[in-house]
Amino acid sequence: MGAYIVRRLLLIIPTLFGIMLVNFALAQFVPGGPVEQAIARIQGGGDVFAGFASGGNDAGDTGVGTGSEYVGSRGLPPEFIEELEREFGFDKPPVERFFNMMWNYVRFDFGESYFRSIGVIDLVKEKLPVSISLGLWSTLIAYLVSIPLGIRKAVRDGSRFDTWTSGAIIAAYAIPGFLFAILLLVLFAGGSYWQIFPLRGLTSDNWSELSLGAKIVDYFWHITLPVVASTIGAFATLTLLTKNSFLDEIKKQYVITARAKGLSERKVLYGHVFRNAMLIMIASFPGVFIGVFFTGSLIIETIFSLDGLGRLAFEATVARDYPIVFGTLFIFGLMGLVVGLVSDLMYVAVDPRIDFEKREG
Repeated sequence: MGAYIVRRLLLIIPTLFGIMLVNFALAQFVPGGPVEQAIARIQGGGDVFAGFASGGNDAGDTGVGTGSEYVGSRGLPPEFIEELEREFGFDKPPVERFFNMMWNYVRFDFGESYFRSIGVIDLVKEKLPVSISLGLWSTLIAYLVSIPLGIRKAVRDGSRFDTWTSGAIIAAYAIPGFLFAILLLVLFAGGSYWQIFPLRGLTSDNWSELSLGAKIVDYFWHITLPVVASTIGAFATLTLLTKNSFLDEIKKQYVITARAKGLSERKVLYGHVFRNAMLIMIASFPGVFIGVFFTGSLIIETIFSLDGLGRLAFEATVARDYPIVFGTLFIFGLMGLVVGLVSDLMYVAVDPRIDFEKREG
């Protein structure tokens, strides 16, 4: 197993390098780089893309450089444009910029935001509480609901309970998360009916003045609606996966043998079937958490006015703030690859019969 772990760790290097290289290369063809954004701001927030309607330039820094065809540069001294390019690093060839960027990232030096005057790491730390709250609680609730419900549906397969719960699950899965979030706001956040939960934010304005118990209550009071909205679609897939896993195991010979020996149905179900049926569910927990943590939070954060990583990534992309874009891409890409390895190790921990080294051999 040690050799497998070493191989997987070494594989992270070229994989992460490839991810960064592809995204860096694609950024070279995206119009409206950081220099153009800076010029547009200086000139009063003009449309940074206007100059590309008639075929603008396509050179640049981590993204795009500047050229004489860009309308935002008209009226500004060429020396000023050159100074901006030096400030953002656009005076160097793309290959040199890429390898300089990767060398800094390997040393975990992610630099500062172009437009926010704050380090990328500090900015990520500032946004983490919101994303962790949404990702962690959504994943835990999805598992706590899905596993018992899926087991009960498998045990009572074909019953009326199984039928109506399947209908409810399919309906929940079909509802878009953003639409359900708006519905929750209208019903429970003072939209048109009840003012039970707050409309925005992760905590109240006077949170620092509250006692420990009051802080906990205030935190869960604020996070309830966003978590419910982000969980509604996730538990449907997990429930059906749990049910199907249990049904597959229940039909196997070892279950028939255990029942023939006189073991109670509960003993058969939780003593023999559960471990095998839950292998995929338990081992995939890190991956599911990362998926909820880093994806699908933008709309929920926007609707509930939460300032998390989803909005950070979106705003950085729109503003062409490449230190944030590529810095977070490197961090989360590395975390995703490591979590993939952790998921494999959890498979082995749950079922020692799995041997990845033999499978690779």
